[in-house]
Amino acid sequence: MSDSLVVCDVDPELKEKLRKFRFRKETNNAAILMKIDKEKQLVILEEEYQDISPDELQNELPERQPRFLVYSYKYVHEDGRISYPLCFIFSSPVGCKPEQQMMYAGSKNRLVQTAELTKVFEIRNTSDLTEDWLKERLAFFR
Repeated sequence: MSDSLVVCDVDPELKEKLRKFRFRKETNNAAILMKIDKEKQLVILEEEYQDISPDELQNELPERQPRFLVYSYKYVHEDGRISYPLCFIFSSPVGCKPEQQMMYAGSKNRLVQTAELTKVFEIRNTSDLTEDWLKERLAFFR
């Protein structure tokens, strides 16, 4: 059964971009949107965004295709402290092709390990990605 699960490698250029993104000094919200190149079986960069809110990001996600997202978010804690958590968001919308869903799901862990991320979230509906949703998830990581 596990023979049919395709786990894609991460494009070397994307690995480097993720490494640099992880150590960025900027304090604005930024995101890296990634997709799978089915022919090459590689996770590749689709788009980069600067100064983008979770609500704006929601509009950039395809409604019927899975995507990976690494998001640097300016998080203001209740006590006034500010942190910049890096979040990994796996968008796996209801209604996308099962083959595609499996390919993304099978590649998620490798990508999370490559990017060395700990805040990993999943959404099944692109409209779920809101500022309130993200703050609610991040509240567990005080």
